[in-house]
Amino acid sequence: MKSRLFLKVFGTYFIIVILSLSVVTLLVSGEIRKSMIAKIEDELTTDVRLIDLYSIKEIKAKIKQMADISNSRVTLIADSGKVLADSERDAAVMENHLNRPEIQEARVKGKGRATRFSQTIGVDMLYVALSLKSGPDITGYVRLARPLHEVKHSVEKVYKSFFTAILLILPLSIIIAFIFSYRLTAPVKAMEQFTEKLRKGDVSGTLMVQTTDEMKQLAGNINYLVAELQDKIHLANEEKGKLIAAFASMTEGVLVLDNEDRIEIFNRAFRHMVASQYGDVVGKTLIEAFRNIELQKTFDRFKSSGKPAMEEITLGETIPIILDVSISAIRGAPGDEKTMIVFHDVTRLKKLEKMRVDFVANVTHEIRTPLTAILGFIETLQEGAIEEKETAKKFLEIIERHARRLNRLVEDLLTISDIELGEMQFFFESVSVSGMLDNVLPVVEPRVGEKKMTLLKTLPEDLPPIRADRDRLVQIFLNVLDNAIKFTPESGKISISASLEEDGHVAVRITDTGVGIPRDEVSRLGERFYRVDKTRSRELGGTGLGLSIVKHLMAAHNGRMEIESQMGAGTTVALFFPVFMDDHRKK
Repeated sequence: MKSRLFLKVFGTYFIIVILSLSVVTLLVSGEIRKSMIAKIEDELTTDVRLIDLYSIKEIKAKIKQMADISNSRVTLIADSGKVLADSERDAAVMENHLNRPEIQEARVKGKGRATRFSQTIGVDMLYVALSLKSGPDITGYVRLARPLHEVKHSVEKVYKSFFTAILLILPLSIIIAFIFSYRLTAPVKAMEQFTEKLRKGDVSGTLMVQTTDEMKQLAGNINYLVAELQDKIHLANEEKGKLIAAFASMTEGVLVLDNEDRIEIFNRAFRHMVASQYGDVVGKTLIEAFRNIELQKTFDRFKSSGKPAMEEITLGETIPIILDVSISAIRGAPGDEKTMIVFHDVTRLKKLEKMRVDFVANVTHEIRTPLTAILGFIETLQEGAIEEKETAKKFLEIIERHARRLNRLVEDLLTISDIELGEMQFFFESVSVSGMLDNVLPVVEPRVGEKKMTLLKTLPEDLPPIRADRDRLVQIFLNVLDNAIKFTPESGKISISASLEEDGHVAVRITDTGVGIPRDEVSRLGERFYRVDKTRSRELGGTGLGLSIVKHLMAAHNGRMEIESQMGAGTTVALFFPVFMDDHRKK
């Protein structure tokens, strides 16, 4: 494919040839037309002056003869514009000619001319009129008209000659233009190919052009510059490689803005942090890319002060993350200053800090309440209440209840800690869900009877065994049943059912008719110390760690816990256990 420069040069020469022939043809045809019309006008003027030698009566009588002699159409017109006679038409049906241009000119100047297109014969007509006078008064007009067939034919011959010349000259012009364009653009094409290799990093070879004009000097200058810059390019590539490697390996997210404050580049760490959530951000401003007011305010503060700016912001639409942002300038050539923004992900640290603060606050609160009660009753006993046996006995029972609550809290915390640290030992085996529930339900039946509740167990006979640790499974069932009994009012109902799910897990569902849980709080169940109704939960003796322990134990069993609830309609806790697979069934 020929280069665009070649096509431009070749096309320019080709257009010049065509335009030159066109202009010459137009000028020649115009001059020929003008010259022939002038000649015909002179002939008609001579003829009309000869006719003027006759009287109006004679002209009227000999009008056809005069038309034949002058090879023209002759029209005799009265001074009022009425047609008295015409060599080709009946004068009686012809309209008044006083307003015709040539008549008006003849009335003023003595002679008039006009050229009009004739629709009848499809060619221009030349009209020459002469006023007839008797003394100073105009008595009428004689008008001669001749079609300009000769002019039309002559112009058409010129155009034919033009097209013939094009057909003859065009091939030669194309050959000449092609050769000239090729000789002109070949060195440029060679330079373009050579510089393209340089752009791609290939600095080998020398630029050679077959010419002796300025192009050769230009090629020599390019070769000189290449030789001078080879070492610098090599050094720059090495430095660039080092910078790219360092830029890509940074754990902090880095984003660079160009001198127009648009995102130019960012590293892999930043893409993993948030860029993947925002799509293609290159070429956009910060506010266009991230729609974050705090980030934009920090950047505006940096731009106004010129000093590094730091701020903690939150970015991310689907997965928000907390970032420490540091903005500083990258000094460069005037007009090419850039800005670097460094993002340090502190989301995990913030979450851990919040968890630590919440944990300390919750543990402190959970321990302080029973301790306060224990200390208060001990002080009361020390102050003399111990002498009153009934009161002392009641106080000691309260102290014992709170001490047991503290003990349960410590045991639950140790259980969660052991699970998280991997120090809890599990012995997984084939366990029958029905058999295990038969062992667990007698433990809770007394409490169920106290509240006059109904406890139903509906399990299919063909339910496969599950893979579980028996002791931990008892702990799981007791925690879930304990919650169901606590939060179900008297005469309520608790149902236990099980089924084999499509994903290969056995689902054990414990459903109660209790008070239910608000929809927006269901997702928080399983968090440590989280209670929907904190006052009621503490009154019922809960530690707030029961479902958290269940959640951790289910994860250790490669299972999961799902909770569905509706205010006033009860709660369903679904426990999904993997089916036990012995060696025979695995095959």
